[in-house]
Amino acid sequence: MRLSQLGEFGLIEAIARTTPKGSGVRIGIGDDAAWVSHPRQSSLITSDLLIEGIHFDLRWTTMFDLGYKTLAVNLSDIAAMGGISAYLMLSLGIPSHFDSKKIAEFYRGIHSLAARSGVTLIGGDTNIAPLFLACACVIGHPSKHPLTRSGAKTGDDIYVTGTLGDAALALQILQSKSKRAHGKTIGQLMQRHHRPTARLTAGSILAEKRVASAMIDISDGLIQDLGHICKASGVGAEISADDIPLSSAYRAVAGKDDLRYALSGGEDYELLFCAPHSHRDDIEKLQRRAKVSITRIGRCVASRAGISVIAASGKPIALDAPGHDHFKKSANNARRRRSA
Repeated sequence: MRLSQLGEFGLIEAIARTTPKGSGVRIGIGDDAAWVSHPRQSSLITSDLLIEGIHFDLRWTTMFDLGYKTLAVNLSDIAAMGGISAYLMLSLGIPSHFDSKKIAEFYRGIHSLAARSGVTLIGGDTNIAPLFLACACVIGHPSKHPLTRSGAKTGDDIYVTGTLGDAALALQILQSKSKRAHGKTIGQLMQRHHRPTARLTAGSILAEKRVASAMIDISDGLIQDLGHICKASGVGAEISADDIPLSSAYRAVAGKDDLRYALSGGEDYELLFCAPHSHRDDIEKLQRRAKVSITRIGRCVASRAGISVIAASGKPIALDAPGHDHFKKSANNARRRRSA
């Protein structure tokens, strides 16, 4: 049914019918505001905006995957501070020509991940818009000692969870329309792009055990997000190129020496954290409990040294594109259009 026939309130009723009432929710969808129990004295709150044509392309992104990713990128922010996600507020801008089946598929993607991560949708808003957009706000419960970007010290080790670069490499393949050229490995890359994994378990363990000194999730690229930790903590960083973890699919398509996507591609949603040298054994032991690989890739150095990536030869690798920046990217595109 077209949304123009179903109407806004019909859509809200349909969403409410398919949304489970989770733990701690006293009043969910359908009233002026949600009412939830507050098990702790404070909350972690994060919000992300995804806009068609900027963050996703519906030519190759299904509505299910888009719903899944909308929640995942917000969960990743909670994971980066070591928290436990609890509630989701979701507002949508929807083109008038959309069919209600598309929106139902989007919410199936949301509920698929929400069910596995203990998150309950408790409300939001809908409105007509020229393009599809989703604004999600996740509320989480902090650990006793939430992790921030500002605790790293000179001499700390630098770690990442999982592997880097798959999501950005997948996007490059989609944009170049060359996905048939690489066979079965493409599926692994596409999975990382369309359905990223928020490292909630790893984040909560690192906070609970107090082994990490600073942490961030990698949304805009390793170098860009490492720069946020360095700036907040007043340190520099030296990364070993050979130690950056790459998946077998990445190596098969890009090669082990092409680190562009791993260094600056973004959308990995892995955790990047620092920890004192004395915690190496603890971090090695917690990998199994965290259910994800954790790789030491470098160390924190004096702030005046900045950020460098060192090749096996001992020479630094040039960092031409540090990562994604919405407004700088927009300005650069405008300059290119003026010069064309």
